[in-house]
Amino acid sequence: MKKIGMLVLAAFLGGAGAIGAYKLFERDQDGFSLSDKQNVMFANNLNRVSSTGSADFVQAASAVSPAVVHIRTTYAASSSSRSGGLEDFFDFFGGGSAPRSQAPRSASGSGVILTSDGYIVTNNHVVDRAEKIEVVLSNRKKVSAKVVGKDPNTDLALLKVEETGLPFVKMGNSDDVQIGEWVLAVGFPLDLNTTVTAGIVSAKARDIGILKREQQGMTREEYLEMQRTGKMPERKASAAIESFIQTDAAINPGNSGGALVNANGELIGINTAIASMTGRNEGYGFAVPINLAKKILEDFKQYGEVKRGFIGVSFTPLDADAAEALKVKDTNGLYVNEVVPDGAAASAGIKAGDIIKKVEGVEIYDSPDLQEKVGRLRPGDKVSLSVLKADGSLKNIVVTLKPESKAPAVAARKEVSTGITFDKLGASFAPASDALKAKLGIKDGVVVTAVEAGKLFDMWDVKKGLIIHKINGKTVNSSADVQKHLESSVDGRTTISGYDQNGGTFGFSFN
Repeated sequence: MKKIGMLVLAAFLGGAGAIGAYKLFERDQDGFSLSDKQNVMFANNLNRVSSTGSADFVQAASAVSPAVVHIRTTYAASSSSRSGGLEDFFDFFGGGSAPRSQAPRSASGSGVILTSDGYIVTNNHVVDRAEKIEVVLSNRKKVSAKVVGKDPNTDLALLKVEETGLPFVKMGNSDDVQIGEWVLAVGFPLDLNTTVTAGIVSAKARDIGILKREQQGMTREEYLEMQRTGKMPERKASAAIESFIQTDAAINPGNSGGALVNANGELIGINTAIASMTGRNEGYGFAVPINLAKKILEDFKQYGEVKRGFIGVSFTPLDADAAEALKVKDTNGLYVNEVVPDGAAASAGIKAGDIIKKVEGVEIYDSPDLQEKVGRLRPGDKVSLSVLKADGSLKNIVVTLKPESKAPAVAARKEVSTGITFDKLGASFAPASDALKAKLGIKDGVVVTAVEAGKLFDMWDVKKGLIIHKINGKTVNSSADVQKHLESSVDGRTTISGYDQNGGTFGFSFN
């Protein structure tokens, strides 16, 4: 099995531990809008500066620092349950050695005050399963906080403290963020006091897999057993939304939930994770974009839960390899593998084989581009998609999003992953084209469009572009067939056979 080269860690300190350009949704007079709340007061207003010009962060740091808080959490005594914090990441990858304590445990992270009356955003993993949450304000006053809402799919949580007149950070527009733009990360790393670091935006719409992996909840024992036997533990499909802003501003454990701001002191992201060989900053930090967070946080306050709309498709991001495997000319956009019956896309006339090229006039290239935009909308919202049909025509299609309950839950969740990925195989599939099947002299088959590192297909060296013809002796024509026939294994043994693009055959079995 291939070794894992870099850890992707929640930037969390302690022993415990989701389409279209953003629009501000209309509210009734009694409705909740973070933007309206922020219009009441903004401490230390700044003169705007160019995000791409020379950077002077003194004003930004001075305005933001008082509105970033230290969050301390306490967890019940436990000797076996997973905590979801940094310790589990180290244990998972073999770097931890501390024994599980029977005593209550504590942890810490950061948070950002959004309104003068005490609404604070942080990461879900900072407060998840905490028995007690204490917030330390900039004046060092300690106050208790209650959870208004948590969303593991975006790793966001909204807290409330009973205080007034608090300083807060003005929210910016993460859609306007440019690669190369100067940014500041503000938080409480390594249990230190407020710390400000500077860097640039290295990338946007990054999918690093950390939320999907955490939702799968693989324990150290399961991981070692997988290494020994090659068998993946069964896991539910993930609905995680990962479209991170990547920065080289120093982010370390304890920064989770802290602020990523531009040179004007405007909040553009919530610091969430780091990728590192050591567990400390190596220049790869990741933040949830604020335009996604705005909607999630308003949902918490108004509904007590996140209201998500679904398109009802599974898809494969196109690149040269995927385009060759699918026998299409385009190398940009999202290839629609399957459409959920009676889902939003099906109702709008989108079909398997279509390619989604633009969302609200903006080109999309990869799954995070779609994930984040979907995550900003609710059931009933409309979104305009530019769709390349199989006949070569380009159509503008308006889709009215539907709630998850209006489509099979598993199928609805799969649209927010890179195609339809089954945990056991670690692969994505699309129906083989008629031309490809004719070339191979077969009537059935699905094309492997992506392979996930470290899982079964990767270990068996199954590459993108191969055609799966049969599973357990039964032909497959869709990813639904793949799932169904995997479940029909006899005595836990599964046999898979198929062809390469030139007609060569392959086959293998596993338990």
